[in-house]
Amino acid sequence: QVQLVESGGGLVQPGGSLRLSCATSGFSFSLSGMSWYRQAPGKERKFVATISRSGATADYADSVKGRFTILRDNAKNTLYLQMHSLKPEDTAVYYCYKNLPNSSWGQGTQVSVSS
Repeated sequence: QVQLVESGGGLVQPGGSLRLSCATSGFSFSLSGMSWYRQAPGKERKFVATISRSGATADYADSVKGRFTILRDNAKNTLYLQMHSLKPEDTAVYYCYKNLPNSSWGQGTQVSVSS
């Protein structure tokens, strides 16, 4: 039973920073690629970032390149998303995702960027 639990969301002003965490259990975290997705109100869920098993490689959506960093701590079975220079367009529910095989979603955490 895979479990992914996001935390760290909240309200931040434009230009601010926030770090999201995803605590995982129920699988071999170090053997799984991991990703972040987000879903804004009235929109479909979209890819944000992904990271390889070791953390050596990562890829990002064009909309967040240069501002967001995906990180993982295999010793803690935890995935992170470090977000800088936040914009109102970043407002969304952010979801942790375990890559295939045996994919799984977290419950999401709300990020609101507003002055």
